[in-house]
Amino acid sequence: MPITKGYQQLVSEAMAVVRTYSVPQTLARLNDPRTQIVDIRDVRELEREGTVPGALLAPRGMLEFWVDPASPYYKPVFGDESREFILFCGAGWRSALAAKALQDMGMTNVAHIDGGFAEWVKQGAPTETLEAHKARRHPKA
Repeated sequence: MPITKGYQQLVSEAMAVVRTYSVPQTLARLNDPRTQIVDIRDVRELEREGTVPGALLAPRGMLEFWVDPASPYYKPVFGDESREFILFCGAGWRSALAAKALQDMGMTNVAHIDGGFAEWVKQGAPTETLEAHKARRHPKA
């Protein structure tokens, strides 16, 4: 069975309809309480490379389930319509596809970072290890 629409076409179509922020544009929003950065990479990438401080870790495979209030896996954070959710992955491809999927579900407050985490790191934006991220989220008493 031949592929009739490859990943490049899917990513291009997603990029044409999703809001895309550069790293500097995202950095300007980093401490805004109306912005939630969402890391959709898998745990192996997080362990190897770290993440963005304050990012919500939402694996790509669960994202639609976490967003849908009808899902048993729903995460109420995604129901906050006053926030903008800015997704990122490794290079910006998965996050473009994910942002488009969320738009297809009805979300209008979603965007993604151009170039993903690779571009984030390349531009010297802040990062933290997964261990530091977990410790900050769940401090020991």
